[in-house]
Amino acid sequence: MSQSSSDSGSDLPEDMIVRLADIKTIGQLFQSGVLKAAATPRYNAKPEFLDRVSLFQGDITVMEVDSIVNAANRSLLGGGGVDGAIHAAAGRKLYKECKTLNGAETGESKITSAYRLPSKHIIHTVGPVYSRSDVENRARQLEACYRTSLNLAVEHNLKHIAFPSVSTGIYGYPIEDATHIALDLVRRFCESDVGSKLDRIIFVVWSNKDTEVYETLIPEYFPSSDATQAPPSDEDSTVTDPPRSDDLKATDPPTSDDPTTTVDATSAAASDPPTAEVSASTEAPQVAAADVATKAPTGS
Repeated sequence: MSQSSSDSGSDLPEDMIVRLADIKTIGQLFQSGVLKAAATPRYNAKPEFLDRVSLFQGDITVMEVDSIVNAANRSLLGGGGVDGAIHAAAGRKLYKECKTLNGAETGESKITSAYRLPSKHIIHTVGPVYSRSDVENRARQLEACYRTSLNLAVEHNLKHIAFPSVSTGIYGYPIEDATHIALDLVRRFCESDVGSKLDRIIFVVWSNKDTEVYETLIPEYFPSSDATQAPPSDEDSTVTDPPRSDDLKATDPPTSDDPTTTVDATSAAASDPPTAEVSASTEAPQVAAADVATKAPTGS
């Protein structure tokens, strides 16, 4: 990373910046009735987690947090969707720094400064292209995007990270499947021995459809304190046996038939489909904080 966070400076007017205090935690969303208790939660309630996870509907480029995640293509040089919106808002210096990173593999994440964005850093992660014939492997790759991004945030002593819905745009990952993967990995991270190192993990969505999916599924992974306890099962060891941080660092190698695995920083930008990681929607966000957005990431 060639530029320190102190060099970052946003061009946005003060009243357009979304600060951490403006972003409701899931605990507050439970209190206000936006989130409802799940009938069958997958995990037991941990009240302390409710203050460390947020859902925000709006523009990720206007958020003043330690880091935002960019759903990038393999070149890391910009594309469509949220990737293009972040590069456009951050300015040309971001492109120049990304050129020094030599691209990234599917599931890999790399960190840069945020330049003209209100956030301090950008963590660029490369999501998988969805394939119905290779669902299990693509799921592991998508999980790796969230895992490697969280690990980078911890390694750089950051306190906040904001995720878009990785791979759910032109890469075609079904939003419900992708949300299950994201929520489960983040829950396991919170349970790990490094989970407390991040003060806030934020899921950022644009469309009303994606917001509804997160509002439905969040209570399964982060139930309120008065929710029914999750039943013990062989598959859900995290209720009684939190994972170690080493478990969250292991990554699965990309397969040779994965179209997103070959990195060519000089040609990938042209050959990759642009990453439009925010699901396309004509609906306008209904959350008041989203009104600060000056532009919607262009969906696919």
